[in-house]
Amino acid sequence: MAHLARSLIVIGLLLAAGGVVLLLLARAHVPLGHLPGDYVYRGKRVTVYFPWVTMIVVSVVLTIVLNMLFRR
Repeated sequence: MAHLARSLIVIGLLLAAGGVVLLLLARAHVPLGHLPGDYVYRGKRVTVYFPWVTMIVVSVVLTIVLNMLFRR
């Protein structure tokens, strides 16, 4: 049970750190989620938003950072 508790605490801290990073990016006016290529469809009663380019940029950045952190 102690292992599960530690895992939940670590996951919570990672989520909180991610939230802080997103807040700092928003204050720095980084347009994540509003990049050219992000798809937005606005119909009469529905809005569909799919951030293709933002997902690719975040994936590439996380891949580079995690490879640098966990390189042996």
